[in-house]
Amino acid sequence: MAGVIPDEYLDLLEKPAFGALGTVMKDGSPQVTPIWVDYDGKHLRFNSALGRVKDKNIRRDPRVSVSLVDPQNPYRYLEIRGRVVEITQEGADDHINKLSQKYLGKPVYPFRQPGEVRVTYKIEAEKVSSMG
Repeated sequence: MAGVIPDEYLDLLEKPAFGALGTVMKDGSPQVTPIWVDYDGKHLRFNSALGRVKDKNIRRDPRVSVSLVDPQNPYRYLEIRGRVVEITQEGADDHINKLSQKYLGKPVYPFRQPGEVRVTYKIEAEKVSSMG
């Protein structure tokens, strides 16, 4: 059963609220990384580079959790637990540029490394919690 993001929390996915992505390491321990996120109306999306720790973790175990805290009210948050249901390089360069505009006000992602391959991940929500 898919989790539904309450309408009154959709603004957290539109404003530049940083996400904390939790993945599972090979030994079962948790790994948490700050991420930029957006929402396509069905999936929470984020972007990373091929071969990073979170990329390897997700390919091995697609279960993830993302927590977003409202930048204007730290007592208001949204947590989404689910699975990465799509991993793609197609359109990933455009996606990171879109996120760069949202979070930095820059139309082109400025931190690209030589040889870096960008990847977009789509999360299907299974459980959604919110407060505030």
